[in-house]
Amino acid sequence: MTQSLSALTVVVQDYDEAITFYVGTLGFDLLEDTRLDPIKRWVRVGPRGKAGGSGTSILLARAATPQQLARVGDQTGGRVFLFLETDNFWEDYERWRARGVRFLESPREESYGTVVVFQDLYGNRWDLIQPRTTAEGRIANTAPGAA
Repeated sequence: MTQSLSALTVVVQDYDEAITFYVGTLGFDLLEDTRLDPIKRWVRVGPRGKAGGSGTSILLARAATPQQLARVGDQTGGRVFLFLETDNFWEDYERWRARGVRFLESPREESYGTVVVFQDLYGNRWDLIQPRTTAEGRIANTAPGAA
């Protein structure tokens, strides 16, 4: 049996401002925006380059209760929430910096690759990572906790 994660939910304050950030600022693709009722929409975004939306996407879910609204921007208690891999770290970093993305540190080199922590428009923390590859072209599996 084969399984995969198809989507992760990010709770947002507003669909359109979230789309503007993820699609307009980060350059993600808008994979789906379907109205379910007068208030609720099914909105999925994903990193550019995933043909037809294959791979894990992000479901942008508008907070509908006070409890959900309290989680917007802090879905993991201040820890890094999502890890976005790139094949061109410096191009992404410089483009996002020019677009006003908030970085919480300077880029750094780690045993597993080049990494920087940034925040989305609500404050959720992300890692932008370009994995280090071996001489054979394989991704080095030396991230903390790797077996």
